Amino acid sequence: MSRIAYVDGQYVPHRLAAVHVEDRGFQFSDGVYEVIAVRGGRLLDEILHLRRLDRSRSELGIAAPLREAALKIVMREVIRRNRVMDGILYLQVTRGSAPREHAFPKAATPTLVVTARRGRPPDPRLARDGVAVITIPDIRWQRCDIKGVGLLPNVLGKQRAREAGAFEAWQVDAGGRVTEGTSTNAWIVSLDGAVITRAPDHAILNGVTRLALVDIIRREGYELVERPFTVVEAKAAREAFLTSTTADLLPVIAIDGARVADGKPGPLSRKLRAWYFDHVRAA
Repeated sequence: MSRIAYVDGQYVPHRLAAVHVEDRGFQFSDGVYEVIAVRGGRLLDEILHLRRLDRSRSELGIAAPLREAALKIVMREVIRRNRVMDGILYLQVTRGSAPREHAFPKAATPTLVVTARRGRPPDPRLARDGVAVITIPDIRWQRCDIKGVGLLPNVLGKQRAREAGAFEAWQVDAGGRVTEGTSTNAWIVSLDGAVITRAPDHAILNGVTRLALVDIIRREGYELVERPFTVVEAKAAREAFLTSTTADLLPVIAIDGARVADGKPGPLSRKLRAWYFDHVRAA
């Protein structure tokens, strides 16, 4: 069965899906996106993702391409037509097509693209054995809280991680503090047992999995501290882990080749991962 994509009001074969050559998302990265996990044919944390999409879009002054009720229908139809039970749904909204000029066009209709594909959760060995990360300078723009499509620094960082044999690259600001991964949020557990992650400021994307985990940590009675942490602090931590929609929660066992604690997934990371999957099943 061929895949189906939704592009501006039409369901078309994925191989033929296209936008105009002067679409501003293509020429200026003038657009936003969301990736939503599909589990058992259902959209996981759908409302949180749509709220973040609306926020990102509004921050850039891009009009809504559809009312929310209509968008939900489209999303479910794309999942149905692609027969996705487990996988991801991708949404992208750009300012639309217009003659190439940096300033906003006076009149442009937003472009909406929705795709879905089947996929499997991360290899269970990653959770069992843990993953390694490297650190790199954070060279992104200063509004990383907006989930924009301009991801070249993230792409370059992820490639550096791959070439180093690591799962992820943690980006580091000028003060030596970790902001986030190229596609994940970063966490550590301090020696006194506090769970530490950067507060949702302009330097990071407030991940939906991050939000779910914040609720779980508070519910289970663990101390949560939302503040920046340094690379030095992370290497000396009791535990470290990362989160995202596609990675779920994965323990970090090495940073820049240095072992975190004993170099094995920590007990709290394992507990939090189990509780997160309880959340997924209950959603």
